[in-house]
Amino acid sequence: MMEKPAQTDYPIHDLLRQRYSTLAFDGDRPVEADKLGSLLEAARWAASCFNEQPWRFIVATKRHAAAYQKLLNCIVEGNQVWAKNADILMISVGKQRFTRNDNPNPYGMYDVGQALANLTLQAEAMGLRVHQMGGFDKDKAREVYGIPVGFEPAAAVAIGYPGELGSLDNEALREREASPRVRKPLSDIVFGDRWEQSYSLLE
Repeated sequence: MMEKPAQTDYPIHDLLRQRYSTLAFDGDRPVEADKLGSLLEAARWAASCFNEQPWRFIVATKRHAAAYQKLLNCIVEGNQVWAKNADILMISVGKQRFTRNDNPNPYGMYDVGQALANLTLQAEAMGLRVHQMGGFDKDKAREVYGIPVGFEPAAAVAIGYPGELGSLDNEALREREASPRVRKPLSDIVFGDRWEQSYSLLE
């Protein structure tokens, strides 16, 4: 199992340091049903604007081969190569309008992202790994699952126990999995008095 802890400038929780979007899943180890329940429960208790809870999740596991293949077919081929080893596949979907008044909800997808962040940290705490991806066919997902107007597919998600580097099918994927994790420096993303004027944490 690969470990790529983040090299941080300031201390952060170990779950955040250890989390990364693996490509290598253990295709022979199923995720226990109660752990899947805990993942979805963590997502359910995310914060949302007006407590709208706009997230919805389409879920398939390898226990149900036809359902799993149906969801895998919605993922682009380049991602299927590694995602097919994850025991759980999901598509997250966001409700686009508020239930309370039918006005547009400009924060709906933001809230779906928060729910997936909750799920991801819960997964890490239980020894699982999560890889979220934009590389899936939204129109196909809409068609095969009957996603109605007013709901927008957000991301495809692969979840499972981490596998070994050698489980990946080709050298390009192995190199990608082994590559170091990098982030922009805080000075590039945290501003003070004006846009792109770096905020000094030492002031």
